[in-house]
This record gives sequence, C-alpha cells and structure tokens, in this order.
Amino acid sequence: MIDLFNSISLIYSVNILMAIIIIFLERKDPTATLAWVLVLLIFPGVGFLLYLLLSQNFSRKQLFIMKIYAKKSFGDYLRVQKELFNSGALIFNDKNIENYKDLIKMNLFYHGFSYTQNNEVTIYTDGESKFENLFKSIENAKNHIHMEYYIIRNDNLGNSLFNLLSKKAEEGVEVRLLYDSVGGRQITKEQVEKLKNSGVKVAIFFASRLPFFNFKINYRNHRKIVVIDGITGFVGGFNVGDEYVGLNKGIGYWRDTHVQIKGDAVIDLQTRFFLDWCHASKEDLMFLPKYFPDNRIQGNVGIQIISSGPDKIDEAIKSNYVKMINSAKKSILIQTPYFVPDASVFEAIKIAATSGVDVRIMIPCKPDHPFVYWATYWYCGGLLQYGVKVYTYEYGFLHAKTLVVDGTVASVGTANFDVRSFKLNFECNGIIYDTKTSQKLYDIFMEDLNYSVEITRELYLERGIVIRFKESICRLLAPLL
Repeated sequence: MIDLFNSISLIYSVNILMAIIIIFLERKDPTATLAWVLVLLIFPGVGFLLYLLLSQNFSRKQLFIMKIYAKKSFGDYLRVQKELFNSGALIFNDKNIENYKDLIKMNLFYHGFSYTQNNEVTIYTDGESKFENLFKSIENAKNHIHMEYYIIRNDNLGNSLFNLLSKKAEEGVEVRLLYDSVGGRQITKEQVEKLKNSGVKVAIFFASRLPFFNFKINYRNHRKIVVIDGITGFVGGFNVGDEYVGLNKGIGYWRDTHVQIKGDAVIDLQTRFFLDWCHASKEDLMFLPKYFPDNRIQGNVGIQIISSGPDKIDEAIKSNYVKMINSAKKSILIQTPYFVPDASVFEAIKIAATSGVDVRIMIPCKPDHPFVYWATYWYCGGLLQYGVKVYTYEYGFLHAKTLVVDGTVASVGTANFDVRSFKLNFECNGIIYDTKTSQKLYDIFMEDLNYSVEITRELYLERGIVIRFKESICRLLAPLL
C-alpha cells in the first residue's frame, strides 16, 4: 500500500515539475501551454511520456547554418532584387500583381525569399500523371537529381523510384536522396545500401539512434522537393507510395496538388534542398555553377518559394496565408486535409467572410488521422455561422494544400492549414503571382465541387452526440495536433 502511494506521489510530483517547466521555462504559445497542462493533469504518467515525444523545443537551436559561401552568393542575389524593388524599376508581367506588392515585399525584405517572374508552371492533381512526368524528367537527367520527400513507402512505387535513381547514378548522374526518418521508416537498411552501392548519396532527416522509435516526432521534414539539373523543380503534396497513385483500396482515389516549375524559382528550390541536405548529410556541398545553370526558360509566371520550420521564430507560411486572406476582395478557396488553424488564421477567415468575400473550404470526407479530422470538423463548423461554405470531398481522399485568392494569386505546397505546419514541421510552398495559373487552380476547385457535399449549418447542427463528444475532446488538444 505504501509502495503504491509512493508511486502515485512520484507520478504527480513529476507532473507538477513538468507543468512548472512548461509554464515558466518553455517559450510556448499560451494556448499550447494550457493544453499540455491539461494533458498532464488528465493523463498522469502517460502525459509525461507524450510530452517527451511531442514537445521538444528546438526554437533556441539554430538547426541550419548557411555556409559563408551561400550567404555571399545569395546575399548578393537578394540585394539586387531589393534594390530593383525599391527603385520602382520592377515591372510585373501580370498587371494584376501590382495589388500584391506588399506581399512580395514582406517575403523579400522580412523573410528573405526572392521574387522571380520568368517561370513556367504545370499543375498536377493526379498521382499517375505527376509520377509519370517526374520519372520522365529523372530519365532525362544529365547532371544531377536532388530529391527530398517526407514519406517514401517500401512498395511498388517506392521501389520503382529507387531502381530508377540507381540506374541514373550508375550512368554517372549525381543523385542525392533525402528522406524523413519517421516518414521513411519503411525503408530498410538493405535498400539504403543498394542505393549507396549504385552511387546514390542518401541522407536521413533527424535519424533516430533507436530502431522503430524516434523522440523527435514533432519536428519532421514535411517538404517534398525535387530538382533536376537545376532546371526543373517539383513541389507540392504528393509523397512516394502506392496510395498516392490510387492503389490503396482502403483510401481510394488520391486527390492532391503538385506543381512542376521551370525558371528562376528553381534556384530557390535548389537552395532549400542544399540547406536541408547539408544539415542532414554533413556534406560540404558547394554552390557550384553546375547546380545553378543559366540556360533557363523564359516564362512569365511570378513565384516566391517560401519555407518555414521550428528553426525560425517567424512563421513565414502562416504569415503568407493571413496576408493573402486579408487581401481578398472577391473569393478565397482553401483545400486542405487538416484544418486546425490558430486564432490569427481563424479570425482572418471569419473577417473576410463577414465582409462579403466568398470563402469556401474543402476538406476530406474521411479521416486518416481521427483526432485531427474531428478537430478539423469542429473548426469548419465554427465558421459556418459567419457565412463560410464548407465541403467534404467524396471521391477518395483530399490531400491538396492550396489557397487561391480572387483567382489572381495562389499558394501550392506542402503546408496544411494547421498548427503543426505553421510551427512544428519543416514546410515549403510556392506563392504563385499569376492570374492565368491561379484561375486554373480556381477552376480545379470548382470542378472538385462536383465530387463534394456541402456541410450546411443546419446539417452541422444535426450531428449526433458521439460526433459532438469527439469534437469537444479533439478541439481541446488542437494546439498539440
């Protein structure tokens, strides 16, 4: 009896200590702090383990250190752009983009992301077409292939990719593959050794010393970037696995959004890859001309490649979402599998809707993460009373991460509309300043409405007590999801 009492006392003492650490030492958002205190109180012992797994604070550590040569090369690159912007000599290919000069300026001057407008953009919403074109581009690679993905499955698609990368490495093409240790946990040592033996350089993001277990669950590299010969780039929502080409019967059709980019925006995708690669591999990869060739196409689409993660204090992607939403005059279209916004994003959407902007949000009809899904349902339900229209995509699983404002400017990338993407994961989006491309994304959303069901306020209020209970629990844990 005494031993039991001592054990309970120890557990609660540890909980109290952890609560003190969270409240006084960790520099967390107050909402997240209260959520963690709640978890510790409700789940003593288990809550402590969850905190160790999910709540390490990397904000005080500089995870990525840009080499001196990178600062010199791209510091000058940005300086020239800033001078051009300040002088008023920047002429926009699309006159409608004049209205977004303040967004471009925020990204350029505050976040340090360049603006280029000689790009071509191809949109993919289907996994088969995306991977068909990706594999074709890899086949045609002459100099190098740089690739990073959050998830790579040990299945048909994943193994087909590995075989192709090995083939290109054996042909003499430089191949570098970076994958996340949690998302790529299915990849075996034998597969890695086979890749390395063929000449592929492999690096793992935040690799764990323990097999099948990783203490850094929260801070994942959620980016999906491919750069081929420094000329062609890919970024978006598709990972590598059979489900992404619709071969998982339990999930069905996979609806996502990915873009292929040609033009100077590829420089920024390449730079992002370099920083991630140098951190994970410890390779002193030089910014050589062969990785940044001059023979680029002359398109007319404006793009800023923006990235964010826990290594930076400012939440660049969230700032872009809020700024774009606040700039809307006519319409806001959002597609996301997870909609768990913080207060600033929620308020921005609410204000836009009550100001007469046509705001529409599309989410999946089925959960792949139940806790996140029911939190998503609660947040979407909360916006219905302000005039926001919410739809569930019924033809398979919706994984796209897109924002289209007024059919003029758009965001496509890896970041969801949730706290995890804003603060905890490493993400990368392309902000597209082009009416023609944005209108295509607008039309795609409208086409998806044919496969969707609207959640009206009347329908939402009729939901059962079980759903209400799930929402109530999940919304309390929302800051931790």
